[in-house]
Amino acid sequence: MSFENVIEVAQNDQSLKFNHTCLRIKDPKVSVPFYEEKFGMKLLSRKDFPEMNFSLYFLTFADNKTIPDDSNGKPNPFAIQGTLELTHNWGSEIDATFEINNGNVEPHRGYGHVGFATNDIVAECNKLESLGVEFKKKLSDGRQKDIAFVLDPDGYWIELVEYKKETKLTGYQFNHTMIRIKDPEKSVKFYENVLGMHTILKSEHANAKFTNYFMGYYKQVEDRLAIEGVLELTHNWGTENDPEFHYHNGNDKPQGYGHICVSLKDPSTLCQAIEETYGDAIPWAPKWNQGKIKSLAFLKDPDGYSIEVVPDNLTL
Repeated sequence: MSFENVIEVAQNDQSLKFNHTCLRIKDPKVSVPFYEEKFGMKLLSRKDFPEMNFSLYFLTFADNKTIPDDSNGKPNPFAIQGTLELTHNWGSEIDATFEINNGNVEPHRGYGHVGFATNDIVAECNKLESLGVEFKKKLSDGRQKDIAFVLDPDGYWIELVEYKKETKLTGYQFNHTMIRIKDPEKSVKFYENVLGMHTILKSEHANAKFTNYFMGYYKQVEDRLAIEGVLELTHNWGTENDPEFHYHNGNDKPQGYGHICVSLKDPSTLCQAIEETYGDAIPWAPKWNQGKIKSLAFLKDPDGYSIEVVPDNLTL
């Protein structure tokens, strides 16, 4: 399937947004305070599922956005872009053998990182270093002197970048989520034609033999680093020609990365249009409203990464 057919409901729906990225964590008593205290994220919601032995924690940077309330009068994490969902499977925190797959170590590479943008990367790196945060790459390391990478408590990579200082923003933006892809022709068309995203920027790096495709629900962008809800697809040249090559999707063992999520006003119509257009070429697990938790669906992209689809007024 080439994903050539454009689904008009996705292309034309102004309510579509790249809502959240889900990461599994070992211990919420460590990970949630890390994102709150080191980066200033706000915990919008916690939802426990005792019957399935897991909890969800939804965080975001609240400085530059208005967060609507849900039907219970609580902040609605599904109505915005730039939400981080941390998933805790009960008992992992007391299991000495439990480890998270961060997606960057062979043979389980796939998911790469989340990217946080700030208006003063030097000051933020100095602050994080003073707080004891572990760096994977400092500003002074390597060729690129304008980015840094730090590690969260589970070893996930967080890229730090800087948006333009003249931008009227404060603090951090949850700028992007990066996943590696095998075949850009298939993946880019999937996110454009199936989910209605736009390619914001294509950036080639000939010396290192890779290309980045930055995608999102924006038609025009003045500063790519000053926005939220960007999906970065990274293609290492040549993988598309190897029939045996595949990336780890984060949900096969060893687990780590879970999914990205798009939210919109009427997800049932979008899901129906995708099924009618592409049939069995796009796997679902589960289809719309057919899982244990209702009012959502999960589909898979060409590399097997999961994408959740939910209403933007969802109340769990």
